[in-house]
Amino acid sequence: EPDVTIVSGLKDMVVLEGDDVTFRCQVSHENARDVEWKLQDVALQNNEMNEISVEKGKVHTLTLRKVTEQDIGTITFRVGPHTSMA
Repeated sequence: EPDVTIVSGLKDMVVLEGDDVTFRCQVSHENARDVEWKLQDVALQNNEMNEISVEKGKVHTLTLRKVTEQDIGTITFRVGPHTSMA
């Protein structure tokens, strides 16, 4: 299986409380496994507050809905041994 790398990393975002924010990270291969999103070192799951999806097979997205002050912090995207932070 080819080593999946990060082609385009996360970008820092500034949003207003109550707004939604989307982070995108592009990887080198489709159907990447061993992918993880974290906020402040806490793994995020796909639920009503966090939408985790993949666009066009390679662009992994995380949308945080109705952000609050508690959501301030570092977002980390990891695929295998590679990470990107914003």
